[in-house]
Amino acid sequence: MPLDLALQDAAPRSTIADAVFDELRRAILEVRLPPGTRTSEAEVAKQLGVSRQPVREAFSRLARAGYLRIQPQKATEVVRISPQAVMNALFLREALEIAVVRRAAERRDDAALDRLRGLMALQAEAQQRDDRFAFQQHDDAFHLAVADAAECSFAWRLIDEQKALMDRVRFLSLAFGQPAALEDHGRIFDAIEAGDPQAAEAAMHRHLGGITDILTRLRRDYAPYFQDESPAAPAYDESHPDD
Repeated sequence: MPLDLALQDAAPRSTIADAVFDELRRAILEVRLPPGTRTSEAEVAKQLGVSRQPVREAFSRLARAGYLRIQPQKATEVVRISPQAVMNALFLREALEIAVVRRAAERRDDAALDRLRGLMALQAEAQQRDDRFAFQQHDDAFHLAVADAAECSFAWRLIDEQKALMDRVRFLSLAFGQPAALEDHGRIFDAIEAGDPQAAEAAMHRHLGGITDILTRLRRDYAPYFQDESPAAPAYDESHPDD
């Protein structure tokens, strides 16, 4: 089956490798490249009309993020979702974001509140269009804005590294979970606006903790997308990928 890939308009100063990475990451998140899909540098390069070098760079980045498994002399595979890895990432994300949102509520900055309000409006518009990719982008921007409001942007960089393992679960959940996610953001916003750190903590805990029930539902509805949690091969191999 041919790959459903096409390069988007590149941002200024972005490289071809960046554009390939962005398209492959989006295709994986949107399940145009479902877990278990096998492909190769040559196949992706042909589909996108680029040389193999930028594809190789993009593959390496995606492997480090936990999305691809590269095996010498074998097809590269989209890694199935590990429920344990998702829960591990959730543990770290909760620890950081609950501390961050508390500080954001303590600071209660009007400019930050305006930014958060605007991002929720953008999410609502994306929900109306059922544009799940835009909805998730605005979701991430909301959480980044909370970190900025707390003057903890450094924490978001750590969160962003970990949440890659959660992002496919989050995207799959948007088939049914957009209203609940937006409502959760509203509770977080209300607590920050009220300058109530305890309420902000509780709202963030509720928001992030919902992934446990979501994961249970998705494992039932999309069982082939998930690992069985037996010991798995490393996601990244420094050896030269498929030639």
